[in-house]
Amino acid sequence: MPLASKANGLDGFDTVLEFNGPLQVKHLENLVELQKDKTYDYAGRTNTGEGRFTSGECPIYLTSSAFFGNVKAQAKFAFTAAPMPYYPDVKGAPQNSIIGGASLWVMGGKSAEEYKGVAKFLTFLSDTDRQVYIHKSSGYLPITKAAYEKAKAEGFYKDQPYLETPLLELTNKEPTENSRGLRLGNMVQLRDVWSEEIEQALAGKKTAKQALDAAVERGNQMLRQFEKTAVK
Repeated sequence: MPLASKANGLDGFDTVLEFNGPLQVKHLENLVELQKDKTYDYAGRTNTGEGRFTSGECPIYLTSSAFFGNVKAQAKFAFTAAPMPYYPDVKGAPQNSIIGGASLWVMGGKSAEEYKGVAKFLTFLSDTDRQVYIHKSSGYLPITKAAYEKAKAEGFYKDQPYLETPLLELTNKEPTENSRGLRLGNMVQLRDVWSEEIEQALAGKKTAKQALDAAVERGNQMLRQFEKTAVK
């Protein structure tokens, strides 16, 4: 399912948001319904609810694989990870998931010597052994296939299979136009708008359809502002 047109923005800055379709509305309606008896309980934005899992208050928590470091250090119980849930009646499901996380950017207009330093730093970070170490200790995904293969060859996933789960999700199928990534201007602000409207639905102040329509409308205004200033 698309998040936005133009391959989620990868094929053009004139992209528009498209996450207010029937499936997305159905999903939000399900969460609203589940929250009525606290089968699902919204705990705030980003990772603010992590403590409710590590304390044993809630048995299932949906979050980043990078949560591994925290749960390993704080949880006093056995735990595991499972793939993201999906609706089996959706054509092609489950499709590969889109990787998340922060990015490293290299700016233009610097000297050749400075770029040599940048190259050395990126080479340092992507070193196979270093990536394996970071992956094993934090739960962050290795950024190279070589690092994944080395961790696998060392038998790491036999003892901690939950850290292979996100890797299998990312590679379970060839990416489609809607699952190879995203590029949306003002992404942080877009996420805040989406969160605000989702919270309105969960609080019973808007229907799921009203909330998603509002998020799309407000988000598209931000995308048009970004399009005017983006370098094409």
